[in-house]
Amino acid sequence: QVQLVESGGGLVQAGGSLRLSCTASGRTFSGYGMGWFRQAPGKEREFVATMRTSGGSTYYADSVKGRFTISRDNAKNTVYLQMNSLKPEDTAIYYCAARLSGGSSNIPRSYNYWGQGTQVTVSS
Repeated sequence: QVQLVESGGGLVQAGGSLRLSCTASGRTFSGYGMGWFRQAPGKEREFVATMRTSGGSTYYADSVKGRFTISRDNAKNTVYLQMNSLKPEDTAIYYCAARLSGGSSNIPRSYNYWGQGTQVTVSS
């Protein structure tokens, strides 16, 4: 069983920055593919960013490309999402997710474990 705990959400003005963290339990974190997703009120969960195992490639949704960066620190069992130039439309609950297969994916159902989510609110 893998447990994921997100932190770092909050209220920020448009143009500001936040860094989300997601810490995972388990001794094989470096073998997990990791992803960030978000869900706004009344909308479906959508892909934000994904990163395969240590040193792997990263992929982003077009809506966040150039503004958000996913990274990981395997020594700390933690994946990060640095969010810059935030916009009101980035407001959502942000979830991290882990894939035991290790690859990257933008498909929610391909992930095995999910965190509880952290709220990000961007005011205009």
